[in-house]
Amino acid sequence: MTLTLQQQISRFYDASSELWEQVWGEHMHHGYYGATGTDRKERRQAQIDLIEELLTWAEVQQATDILDVGCGIGGSSLYLAEKFHARATGITLSPVQANRARQRSQAAGLGDRTTFLVADALNMPFADASFDFVWSLESGEHMPDKRKFMQECYRVLKPGGRFLMATWCHRPATPPHHPTLTQDERQHLETIYRVYCLPYVISLPEYEAIAQDLGLQSIQTADWSVAVAPFWNVVIDSAFTPAAIVGLLRSGWTTIQAALSLGLMSRGYERGLVKFGLLTGQKSPHDVTPPLT
Repeated sequence: MTLTLQQQISRFYDASSELWEQVWGEHMHHGYYGATGTDRKERRQAQIDLIEELLTWAEVQQATDILDVGCGIGGSSLYLAEKFHARATGITLSPVQANRARQRSQAAGLGDRTTFLVADALNMPFADASFDFVWSLESGEHMPDKRKFMQECYRVLKPGGRFLMATWCHRPATPPHHPTLTQDERQHLETIYRVYCLPYVISLPEYEAIAQDLGLQSIQTADWSVAVAPFWNVVIDSAFTPAAIVGLLRSGWTTIQAALSLGLMSRGYERGLVKFGLLTGQKSPHDVTPPLT
């Protein structure tokens, strides 16, 4: 039986999340190594720094009701809830991740202010205008319909609320200013897709065009590829410690394959093919209806 993309993603994170937490902790995303990518820092601190740098870049100084789209085991959700003394809701396709996020929220004393659900980001179980801050850190790459994903984020955003995403992209490929992707580049991306359960990625200008079409205001974008690229070499170093190897063997083939393929991302950054794209914008204070499909 062929698994759907949702099932593949769910099983991938069901199998790998315990190992990731054991080796890396609660934050399942890139680290920030300074604007030039040359800062040397402890790996988990680099991940916290990425969250803080994103908030500073997007000028997010307060939030009341937060949605974390692709919440993992609750790393960002709990961090943001505590930082802003806010309510936070996280969604993931992985039951294992949602359950672990709930356990961690209780342990942190945040159980009364956080909710974690197994839910599809393309069809969120929330009413229109439910959140004043929608946060998506490295989940857009998993979405099989990028426009529908951003449309749903827009729909659940309150008027005047802010959307902030960081996601894997490929380099711009729009003639005449940027050459189209070569066959070798496309093959490189296809291998990444297969290993990490991704349908496809798009360029940052394409995300910006979708955001403009949806009606987001004060849109800003940035390419932080240089700042985060060292992350993959650090992951490679940590993946082959004795403890990690034992964990990999217990996690199964999909996790082992992902570990053996870490160099794909590192090489992707080195050749300028893989990009780490940021986008933020606000919903108009006067927009009280969801966008047209």
